[in-house]
Amino acid sequence: MRNAWVVVSLAVFAALAGAAGTPATPKPAAAVAPAKKTAPKLSDTQLEAAIRTKFAKSKSSATFTVRVQGGVAHIEGKTDVIQRKAAATRMARTAGAVAVDNKVQVSEAARARAAGNLEEGRRRAQVKRSEPRDSRK
Repeated sequence: MRNAWVVVSLAVFAALAGAAGTPATPKPAAAVAPAKKTAPKLSDTQLEAAIRTKFAKSKSSATFTVRVQGGVAHIEGKTDVIQRKAAATRMARTAGAVAVDNKVQVSEAARARAAGNLEEGRRRAQVKRSEPRDSRK
């Protein structure tokens, strides 16, 4: 019985030593994630037309001006709603712009409204509890 344990131990040791000595093999090509398929690159005029089409469909960005140079969309204009600036950036990105230079100016009234909404949201989130959350307190 004792000899059997010795034989099994030696076999396990030999298997582990053999596995440690083998060099790591590279993963087969099928295991590597395939490259992302990218949309065909549009020319600047095509990209500008695509962005303008998105802006025209959106009531929020219809008044913004856009020009594209080297795949970078340059957006200008004024807005009274702070979210429209971010929406314009998203629309330009989804149209295929490599980068967006968003110079849309947000009015002071819109900034004040957003700050007031943020402050109101903080007050609602800071509700005091009547009982402590932790039983150790």
